[in-house]
Amino acid sequence: MPDSKKSDIGLIGLAVMGQNLVLNMADHGYQVSVYNRTTSVTEAFIADNKENEPSAERVLGFDSLPEFVESIAKPRKIVLLVQSKAVLPDDRDAVDKVIDQLLPLIDKGDIIIDGGNSNWNATIRREKDLTEAGYEFIGSGVSGGELGARFGPSLMPGGSAKAWESLRPIWEAIAAKVDPKTGKAIETYKKGVPITEGETCTTHIGTDGAGHYVKMVHNGIEYIDMQLICEAYNLMKSLLGLKPDAMSKVFGEWNAGLLDSFLIEITTDILQQRDPENAGDFFVDKVLDTAGQKGTGKWTSTSALDMGIPANAIAEAVFARCLSALKEERVQASSQLNGPSEKTDVGNAEAFIEAIHDALYSSKICAYAQGFQLMTEAQTEYDWKLDFAEIAKIFRGGCIIRARFLQKITEAYQNNPGLVNLMLDPFFKGELHRCQQNWRRVVAMGVLNGVSTPAFSSALAYFDGYRSAVLPANLLQAQRDYFGAHTYERTDKPRGQFFHVDWPVDGRPQEKA
Repeated sequence: MPDSKKSDIGLIGLAVMGQNLVLNMADHGYQVSVYNRTTSVTEAFIADNKENEPSAERVLGFDSLPEFVESIAKPRKIVLLVQSKAVLPDDRDAVDKVIDQLLPLIDKGDIIIDGGNSNWNATIRREKDLTEAGYEFIGSGVSGGELGARFGPSLMPGGSAKAWESLRPIWEAIAAKVDPKTGKAIETYKKGVPITEGETCTTHIGTDGAGHYVKMVHNGIEYIDMQLICEAYNLMKSLLGLKPDAMSKVFGEWNAGLLDSFLIEITTDILQQRDPENAGDFFVDKVLDTAGQKGTGKWTSTSALDMGIPANAIAEAVFARCLSALKEERVQASSQLNGPSEKTDVGNAEAFIEAIHDALYSSKICAYAQGFQLMTEAQTEYDWKLDFAEIAKIFRGGCIIRARFLQKITEAYQNNPGLVNLMLDPFFKGELHRCQQNWRRVVAMGVLNGVSTPAFSSALAYFDGYRSAVLPANLLQAQRDYFGAHTYERTDKPRGQFFHVDWPVDGRPQEKA
């Protein structure tokens, strides 16, 4: 096969995300070779898309890995969409197995792109090993679900600048596009033709594992974003007695304002959906209240703990899913553990809905502040150079957490690239000041009425803790010095000088004679 007839790129792994990414690339004029370990999956994919003209003729299926590799123009670009389970740097999983199969077949200088949800530690190890062997490796976050993959995802590639320049034309073509002035996502297709105007939702994140790390933080923010919406829903349901269709209208109104986002939009749709098996019931009321998770929220929380970053609201969202999984225990506990004996009236329903809006908005600001604070520390830990304005930019379209206020986050970091914490940006500082009384009222009403609001409460605790010049950690450090001789710093001495009290055996100061 002459080079002019060879594919521009190859993809291994034809699950839902892989299939949609292939069709996206083909729609943009790229010829794509595909391979799946199970040959019948490849055959079914090709057969099912024969009518998808003219893109179908640009997708070539192979049942042999050597033939698949040979069909791709050099330097080859091969995307892996294979489930990864590696967490520690030396863990090896299905991604490594596929790479091992590819290495005898590809040439030095070829590029392997891992587009799965791989842990950044494994990506750092893979990039190092492959680069030393003469190959190129990119770990790229891909966000947006199956629709994003099909019509425009947010793409977060990490790897060498050389590898990125080779992949860049394809990634920029298939990524979501946003209006540069408003930050709103542009419809990916107009009359069936892919569009090219607008700012593209991909950028070179940094070296080795930077792309997968940023994707992980995106997912951590996604966890808290979803939990906050669920708490707003639960407050309206439990304290106001609103039905799902009434709440759908509320979320629809919110989606036309400051809270405009993909997750608010789909919540509006979900709450008005009737049960497919019984049109008299609402679908959401038939869904069992146990939430699953794939691990990226946990990774975010673990990374925050490892680096000493207070991403407590993100961690709380992970724990909320863990608690939801204890369904049988919760059912038993509900008949034995009592909440408040008297309910506290929330007052005017319309005013309380507005308060919930402000609590959700404020908590969301804190959640993003924690995510960006974590990335700030990570760039020091892993020797990356992250552009937070660019990261906020590519979150504006395609990805699950896309939202109107990401335009404001972009502007915040454009105005001050060294911004220590998002809450200190003038715009967000003003919004927190404006909304905090309603935020406090909502949390208080939840507590008084026994309605759990872990994410709202944790975000508020983060806000109050961060704005405190003095915290009770002075007593805590004194305790540590008491039982473990861990030393302490003094308020009347320069930072960095440490002291220790020679505590008497009985723990009490010696009385003077």
